[in-house]
Amino acid sequence: MKAPNFKPEKLANDLVTLIPIQKNDFERLFAVASDPLIWEQHPAKERYKRDVFKSFFDGAVQQETSFLVFDTQTQKLIGSTRYYDFDAGKSRIAIGYTFLAREFWGGSHNQAMKKLLIDYAFQYIDTVVFHVGASNIRSQKAVTKIGGKKVAEINIGSSPHFEYHLNK
Repeated sequence: MKAPNFKPEKLANDLVTLIPIQKNDFERLFAVASDPLIWEQHPAKERYKRDVFKSFFDGAVQQETSFLVFDTQTQKLIGSTRYYDFDAGKSRIAIGYTFLAREFWGGSHNQAMKKLLIDYAFQYIDTVVFHVGASNIRSQKAVTKIGGKKVAEINIGSSPHFEYHLNK
């Protein structure tokens, strides 16, 4: 198996283009994230607020495996996602911290984004992990739609989450 590189310069298909987040991307990403309805089912329901989102954003930049998500056709910024929790011993990595602007919910953009990330990750690992808040029905449906299987119920911080796996 290849040496892991979860920092590609660009991933793209007909629907979405992913490029690494940079420190100077805060304002334009916050413009997307400031919609309270994006976060209504999420454990961090206040993430639409500037100070709460700033902490999320700083973590994304520090992670160095986080991406801005653009609609490929319009080049409009529509959200963010990231790789995290790489575990070489278990040959797995998690994909998450994902959000999309509401106008892109229920369509093919989330699936197209996840396919890019999953296909890229499977060059290096055998299992992709998703952590989804127990109250986030929308994201649970999205993960099962791409083949994720619920394997555990866990707490992240004080929030109950479900862990899903997708194997190569």
